[in-house]
Amino acid sequence: MKILHNILKGVSLTGALFVFQACYGVPQPSIHESGEAPMSFTLLSKDTGQPLKGIQIYGRVWNSTQNPQTPGLLGETDASGKCRVSIPYVMDVEGPYLRFEDPGNVYSVKDTLITDLRERDIVIKLNPKQ
Repeated sequence: MKILHNILKGVSLTGALFVFQACYGVPQPSIHESGEAPMSFTLLSKDTGQPLKGIQIYGRVWNSTQNPQTPGLLGETDASGKCRVSIPYVMDVEGPYLRFEDPGNVYSVKDTLITDLRERDIVIKLNPKQ
């Protein structure tokens, strides 16, 4: 009888934990504590698939009054088209606004809003200007 009682307790506890995770989700990464989200980008040409060197990544976040701050240069891609940046994280904002610009003016500017701040490599393809 005691064994059955222990089994039922274990099943009940597992069920409660499952419901908690289903309601509140998986714990978020530590970016919320550090205030920055490390991210890496690979910039490619949309027509050739080749990596793009020298593409500048600008970021803008919103302050507590929801006013946009001036965009700042976060980084620039290397010869392999890669760039690793730390994006400031602001509570209660969907995500930072990012802009990818080609200083050589060969590729069109691309704007995006990052809504998922998990660390991973994000591939961005830029269109050549017409």
